[in-house]
Amino acid sequence: MERLIAHDARLLSGQLSSLRRRLFPPSAQKSLRTFTSGEAAELIGISDAYLRQLSLAGEAPEPNKTAGGRRVYTLEQINELRRLLSRSRAKTYLPSRQTAEHLQIIAVTNFKGGSGKTTTTAHLAQYLVLHGYRVLAIDLDPQASLSALFGYQPETDVGENETLYGALRYDGEARPLREIARPTYFSGLDLVPGNLELQEFEHETPRVLAHQRRAPEELFFARVASAINSVETLYDVVIIDCPPQLGFLTLGALCAATSVLITVHPQMLDIASMSQFLLMTSDLLDVVQRAGGRLQLDFLRYLITRYEPQDGPQTQVVGFLRNLFGDRVLTNAMLKSTAISDAGLTKQTLYEIGRQGMGRGTYIRALEALNGVNGEIEGLIRSAWGRAP
Repeated sequence: MERLIAHDARLLSGQLSSLRRRLFPPSAQKSLRTFTSGEAAELIGISDAYLRQLSLAGEAPEPNKTAGGRRVYTLEQINELRRLLSRSRAKTYLPSRQTAEHLQIIAVTNFKGGSGKTTTTAHLAQYLVLHGYRVLAIDLDPQASLSALFGYQPETDVGENETLYGALRYDGEARPLREIARPTYFSGLDLVPGNLELQEFEHETPRVLAHQRRAPEELFFARVASAINSVETLYDVVIIDCPPQLGFLTLGALCAATSVLITVHPQMLDIASMSQFLLMTSDLLDVVQRAGGRLQLDFLRYLITRYEPQDGPQTQVVGFLRNLFGDRVLTNAMLKSTAISDAGLTKQTLYEIGRQGMGRGTYIRALEALNGVNGEIEGLIRSAWGRAP
């Protein structure tokens, strides 16, 4: 049996590597598309006409041009424009947090797989980066779907001590998180990838708890926070894609978090599962708090995912949740969309695939829903910093 499973694992891994090479030749690395002048101007917060004026006056990076003569900008050029405008204008176009504003650490979690955690994490991280924030995304799930979405095949591209486990381990082999985080093809977005190595933390922690007496700041629930705090000055927001289980990794992420986002698929079986997740989380966090853990959240929100507004039973479930939790349920929902599904077939998000290859209406509706969700979360982050939404 074990030989058959190992054979199938090697076969599947080889095919996935081959698929990636076909999708992203010749280096098999993903790259980010360029943005039209209209998209660039909207992201920066200026008019397209003003951007054109800056370009003609030689005050802006020289845009590339498509075969049809349209001006296009890379994300690096958009960020350069933000810096140039912030230096020469009274208004700042850089949303980076100030010294007095604390690092925002968002744990995206749920007990049940398939609730949209990874899709939410990836789109939120990319949205924030596109709007000028410095973001670190952490893949805390041993299945490493977030890493795969960013172009890394976990069993071949992520080596030993190259996941968050490398910064969490209890022995002398631990590495600084600064060395583990790697840049992505989104300028301003770094990734701490995941793979099966993360399970080592789940196996080692019980042994450590059983055989050693440690100060609270050295215990498992403080280690994720300690690792993230070591890179605090480099980022504005850290987003953690938690595993679909309530283990030591998830508890560590929750203890490190300044905010929690719980994804909810509006089906009664998923709601029942979430109820168990909340009960277990509450009990375990109570134990952690009595052991010296600190739990201080700026916000906790429920995000409806894979929502089909025309589905009557789903609409009833959403109404039930809003009646129960009030404004803790985000006003905007992540809609179920063929545009997002189609982008996922090539390991891409809606922000990176653009409108090519899909109907304009389908793309626009999905993008508006995504921007509604992520803009609402951005508003919560800004409020936590004491800024206007």
